[in-house]
Amino acid sequence: MSLDDPASQHRLSASLEKLKMAQDESINTVNGVDAHPHAEPSSDGPSSSQRPLATPRIREGLGFRPPSGISTPQYSSKAVAVVKPASPLPDANGLGWPAKSTHLRLNASDEERAEREKKLSGAVRTILECIGEDPDREGLLKTPDRYAKALLWMTRGYEERLADIINDAVFEEDHDEMVLVRDIDISSLCEHHLVPFTGKIAIAYIPNKLVLGLSKLARIAEVFSRRLQVQERLTKQVAIAVQEAIHPRGVAVVMEATHMCMTMRGVQKPGAVTVTSCMLGCFRTQQKTREEFLTLIKR
Repeated sequence: MSLDDPASQHRLSASLEKLKMAQDESINTVNGVDAHPHAEPSSDGPSSSQRPLATPRIREGLGFRPPSGISTPQYSSKAVAVVKPASPLPDANGLGWPAKSTHLRLNASDEERAEREKKLSGAVRTILECIGEDPDREGLLKTPDRYAKALLWMTRGYEERLADIINDAVFEEDHDEMVLVRDIDISSLCEHHLVPFTGKIAIAYIPNKLVLGLSKLARIAEVFSRRLQVQERLTKQVAIAVQEAIHPRGVAVVMEATHMCMTMRGVQKPGAVTVTSCMLGCFRTQQKTREEFLTLIKR
């Protein structure tokens, strides 16, 4: 290789430049300084030392939306040594995640209840007119009143307090094995289309010196199902309510349901079953406990 050759001189100059950069980089590494904080990655791909740290994505609320408020229950299983965490049931009246107008319905007088039913009946009459029906014909004459009463009954969970449902059915018992109630029939209204979804729910817990009356598990499920719901939230609300009632070592809830919004409209897939689960405490942290529960509900 002749040094008089321009190409050779260029290669030699590039090699010396790379050597100088490597030495500077070595010195800065020893001193704890990044020599090229904004260097572009080479064509061979960035090395592990040059690869920029990924910025964690902040995901707020359900489905990366802004926080949806107290209608979506939050529960943390992490123990706090100094300050006891607040209850995830953020309602002093014991309703458990009340909606905006829940307190008005709960505390309404007889006159206010009658006025609400009359207003709802008028809205149903408007619906009948909008779909092309005659609300004054014989078959539909009393339908607005009937539906108003039926809808208030199907959403009566807004008027029931958890404290009243559980009452004094909490007992001290030295039992540390799983308690399971399965095949509890559930009917609720989808909050997206106001059509029913029905199915069964299984609730299990492992006591921590306290047990809950068996019928109360079914009643807790009934309270939350008699509201406008999505199955995912319903499953979690039942689990957290049991957790807050007796503070067991763990709670597990699994629900299977068929949604009319999938079977009679939209995608129209009869027979499709949606399964949701919520595991708290030892059911989440201990695989054998979780497997025992999942095995028992399949028998």
